[in-house]
Amino acid sequence: MEPQKEEVLFFLASMFDLVKHGKVITIDIEDIEGRPEHERITYLLGSSTSPHTVEQVKSIIGDGSHIMVILDSDHSKHHVLNEMRIYGEFVTKGNYLIVEDTNINHPIPSKLELGPMEAVEEFLRENDCFVVDRTKEKFFMTFNPNGYLKKVK
Repeated sequence: MEPQKEEVLFFLASMFDLVKHGKVITIDIEDIEGRPEHERITYLLGSSTSPHTVEQVKSIIGDGSHIMVILDSDHSKHHVLNEMRIYGEFVTKGNYLIVEDTNINHPIPSKLELGPMEAVEEFLRENDCFVVDRTKEKFFMTFNPNGYLKKVK
């Protein structure tokens, strides 16, 4: 069973506690009750692709940060590709843009005709700053095949 988003948020914040730096910024279109409270977690309410939300993220991360992005919202190709184009700019060299659920239609059947995998394929055709890092797919068991994109430029 895949962990819930809230569990992942708290896990990441706890890992940042151990290394004494880092923060988690999470964006959602709905305010969910009972989410974990942690000084390293910032909750933003809105669409991940709206200019207002993107500006909020920019103001929180500031300059000189090491940035990794995990995308896991609307799984349509158009939305994922738009997120990748926006948030891929924030990812710093040597870090990752992780696209969740690229297994939709590959092999997991879905009502979506085109999803995250197709977004990754198009993004990589137009962007040579990222490469797929298959070493992150331990034993080839992942919900995110070809979804671990390492920024190399």
